[in-house]
Amino acid sequence: MLNGWFLWFILFWVVVLISLMAIGGFFMFRKFLKALPKDDGKSVLDWEEYYVNNTIHLWNEDQKMLLNELVSPVPELFRPVAKQKIAGKIGELALEEKATAITRELLVRGYIIATPKRDHKFLRKKLAELKIDVTPYEQFFELSADMPRGK
Repeated sequence: MLNGWFLWFILFWVVVLISLMAIGGFFMFRKFLKALPKDDGKSVLDWEEYYVNNTIHLWNEDQKMLLNELVSPVPELFRPVAKQKIAGKIGELALEEKATAITRELLVRGYIIATPKRDHKFLRKKLAELKIDVTPYEQFFELSADMPRGK
C-alpha cells in the first residue's frame, strides 16, 4: 500500500503530467484549427504563407532587421510563429495597397494589426524603446488580430 511521502510524490507527478499534456493539447488543437481549410479552400496558415511568399521580394534588410527587433520580446519558442503571422499580415496589407516595397510605416501598421489586443501593452513598450511614435497608428490598435478584417 502506498502511504506517506511517496504517495504525495506520485500524486504530484500525476497532476503535473496531466496538466502538461492538457496545455500541449490545447496548443496543438489551436494549430490544428488554423490548418483547417476555410470557405475559400485555404487555411489561415495557407494565407499567411501566400502573403509572405508573394511579398518576399519587397522586403529589404533594414525592414527584416526591424521585424526581428519587434518580435524580440516574444519568447524564443513562439518567435517564428509570431514572425510568420506578422509578416503575413504585412504582406496582406502590401498586396491590398499594391505597395512596391515594405516601408517602415507599413511594417509598423501590420505589426500592430497582427498583434492580439492582450499584447498591445508590450507592443507599445517595444515601439517606445525603438523611439517609434504610435500617435499616427492609434486607429490600428482597434483592429485586433482576434477579429477578421474584411474577408
